[in-house]
Amino acid sequence: MASTVTTDLGLHPGLALSPLLSQNIAHALTLLAAFGLSAGLSAYLLAGVTGIVAVAVMIIGLAVAAPKVPAETMMRLYSARLVTSDDTQLSSLIEVLAWRAGLPQKPSLYLIPSLTLNAFATGTADRPAIALSEGLVRRLSMRELAGVIAHEMSHIRNGDLWIMGIADIAARLIHGAAFVALVLFGYNVVAYATGAGMVSWLAIAALYITPAALNLLQLALSRAREFEADRLAVALTGDPIGLASALNKVDIVTGHVWEDLTPPIAARRVPLPSLLRTHPPAAVRVARLQELAETHAPAPLVIVEKPFVSLVGMGPATLRPRYRFPGLWY
Repeated sequence: MASTVTTDLGLHPGLALSPLLSQNIAHALTLLAAFGLSAGLSAYLLAGVTGIVAVAVMIIGLAVAAPKVPAETMMRLYSARLVTSDDTQLSSLIEVLAWRAGLPQKPSLYLIPSLTLNAFATGTADRPAIALSEGLVRRLSMRELAGVIAHEMSHIRNGDLWIMGIADIAARLIHGAAFVALVLFGYNVVAYATGAGMVSWLAIAALYITPAALNLLQLALSRAREFEADRLAVALTGDPIGLASALNKVDIVTGHVWEDLTPPIAARRVPLPSLLRTHPPAAVRVARLQELAETHAPAPLVIVEKPFVSLVGMGPATLRPRYRFPGLWY
């Protein structure tokens, strides 16, 4: 598939870049504090001071290690495959958008063998990566994919990867708390029947609702970050309608809050990290993009649609979305 993407466009002057480093630091501290308080409460009820110490060590390890997790590690969790740099249209989009964003290192592109609709950026500043699911690539037009890739490229440009990494790993760790709560619930049922000592019901309840509460906090904190990534994506592509169209197509699969509390597996069908799992709702983001289309008219990238052919997943059965522990849908 030959590339038909032009590369002679600069950033529109009305859409200047504005990294959100200080805000990201504040959000990271908020997430870590919330994670520590919620996990610390359950740990104290279960193990006393020893539990609090264990949680404190976990928080410190998370703050230090999460920003350094390489993209390859995350991609292995999703069984993603690296797309080699060539003259295909997806590779060309990565090349052009990375150049326009002024990134020192072009992100690697991975395809996730799944029919879920998902896209996210991960990795470190010197080795970033963008992942697209097979379902997203099959469903969206190349114009819409350009908007999605530009959005993820914007997160890299704005220095969002490290806080997104902290948030995602924290979500993975705390998601296991719901499974622990279910095990302890079963233990209490048996203990009640046999007269044995029981675990605190308050600790069990705290463990079970913590993942949902932290998910909501993470989504709330992402509001300004996602607006800024949308704005910069428009600067990179010159096409707010393309990204708006993509958001409209994928909004129907974002899942609901109650899925974070539904036993026996508390997890939405759309995983974190994801373009879709954000606050505000897609309708609000689309409205802002439409305003940009009316107030700014940068010349868009010229993209001619070409068919996309992939054997990733080797067929619909393999591509069927499935749940993976802890908290992975792909």
